[in-house]
Amino acid sequence: MNTNKLLALKVAPASTGRRRFWKTLKEERYLWLMVLPGILYFIIYKYIPMFGIVIAFQDYNPIRGVMESPWVGLKHFSNLIQNDEIPRVLWNTLVISFYQIVLAFTFPIVLAIMIHEVSKSWLKRPIQTIVYLPHFLSWPVIAGIFYLMFSSNGGVTTLLGQLGVHDFNLLSDPDHFRLMLVLQLIWKESGWGTIIYLAALLSISPELYEASKIDGAGRFRQIWHVSLPGLRGTILVLFILRLGNVLDVGFEQVFLMLNARVSEVGEVLETYLYSTGLVSGKYSFATAVGLLKGLIGFVLIYGSNKIVRKINGQGLY
Repeated sequence: MNTNKLLALKVAPASTGRRRFWKTLKEERYLWLMVLPGILYFIIYKYIPMFGIVIAFQDYNPIRGVMESPWVGLKHFSNLIQNDEIPRVLWNTLVISFYQIVLAFTFPIVLAIMIHEVSKSWLKRPIQTIVYLPHFLSWPVIAGIFYLMFSSNGGVTTLLGQLGVHDFNLLSDPDHFRLMLVLQLIWKESGWGTIIYLAALLSISPELYEASKIDGAGRFRQIWHVSLPGLRGTILVLFILRLGNVLDVGFEQVFLMLNARVSEVGEVLETYLYSTGLVSGKYSFATAVGLLKGLIGFVLIYGSNKIVRKINGQGLY
């Protein structure tokens, strides 16, 4: 009898939980329908393709398929370590990513604070619109604009030539190619980051600014002691996410701007994976490089989140 009571007590919470789940699902069915396309996208394009990771441990042959291709263990990872091209493309990736973190990551913070400090409310919206518009341009369009402006026969190059500045070709100059990529990214994506930081600034209580005014703080002190501390949580979350993608510098952008004269300093891991895997047909080797790249990103995002949690008391998760 006692045993039956214990079993009933164990089963009851589980069944109650299931009923509560289905009830909640029914009540929120329209919200779940809105989320469903996103869930399906991640399942189809992110999770199901993970099955292809196994070809990193095979000599994959498209004709024989995944199931029939021979297993080679860690052969491709060994080749990766011995490959002479990997150090160069890895260095290019890290340098460009460093520029992006220092310049492209911090610029939206500064821009958001500047817009937030504009006293004329009628002026803020046009500024936000102008800053945000490039976000809607695709990388092929932006690449086309830069080719029209900075190619050897481009408008800016021709104008500089008439002013006496010759042999200026930004697109084929190895010394400035990386910086050009970062400036492109700033122009295109700063508006998106600015909106995120502006939303965080608007969540700061106006009473904090009023209290700082009473204490005699000027605009710069208010920014330092009120605005920046209010942005700290948002900055840390976005910084953690950026560190997790430190080996991703934007395949589409680099691929469209890359040419033979700048490939030595401009080829990155993503373009190398494309040329090695899809162009040269070394699918298994490219998958091994991509798998290692993903593992490094996971370690970075997990480690940085741990450090931030210890310093700030809260992290991404």
